[in-house]
Amino acid sequence: MLKRLLSYFYPIKIHTQKSTLSQSLEITWANGNLVMDSENTNYSYGSLQRILKLGLKNIGFAKIKKMESILVLGVAGGSVIKTLVDEIQFKGNITGVEIDAEIIKMANQYFKLDEMKQLQIVIDDAFEFVLKTKEKYNLIIIDVFQDTKMPNFLFESFFINRVCFLLKSKGFILFNTMLLNNAENLRNQKLIDEFKSENFSIKTIPRVEKHNELIVIEKLT
Repeated sequence: MLKRLLSYFYPIKIHTQKSTLSQSLEITWANGNLVMDSENTNYSYGSLQRILKLGLKNIGFAKIKKMESILVLGVAGGSVIKTLVDEIQFKGNITGVEIDAEIIKMANQYFKLDEMKQLQIVIDDAFEFVLKTKEKYNLIIIDVFQDTKMPNFLFESFFINRVCFLLKSKGFILFNTMLLNNAENLRNQKLIDEFKSENFSIKTIPRVEKHNELIVIEKLT
């Protein structure tokens, strides 16, 4: 309790762990809340939770609450899952795909992710998972990072088309991206310009928390 109170004045690091995939991971008390950070960015809770919550609000909490199944690619500490369950009161099934098993161990220990009965965690690469799964989802959240870097496959037409194929009728994709330089700005614009489909609409929510851009894809039929 003392550390939590002191965190309103300055961050208090309580756990640091090396991970082969994510390098350095930290659990910190900040402004009265536990957050998970990589070396250079917030991985869960903190700014990331605010970013994804804004995207979920854009889709509509009431609409999400009525959905049956949600896929989260990139779980980390599970802050977006907490938003879905605690704030939106989503009662359906959530599948979380995370490549780094060490992150899930930390999420279970510090954020009680394993106590969410409607959540199934799959330790797998996001690209491999979307190729293999036969399930379809009402909402797919893409939040895949290695520190501040995003794997190139996320922006390839094949991957985006496959994720769109996994959507149920009138489903949504919420894609969180980070823009730190002009090349990344052009990368996002290229994806948006090349995305053409009569069955889908695409829009962006730019400059969220300064460096993030949310891409929202809606299946119209």
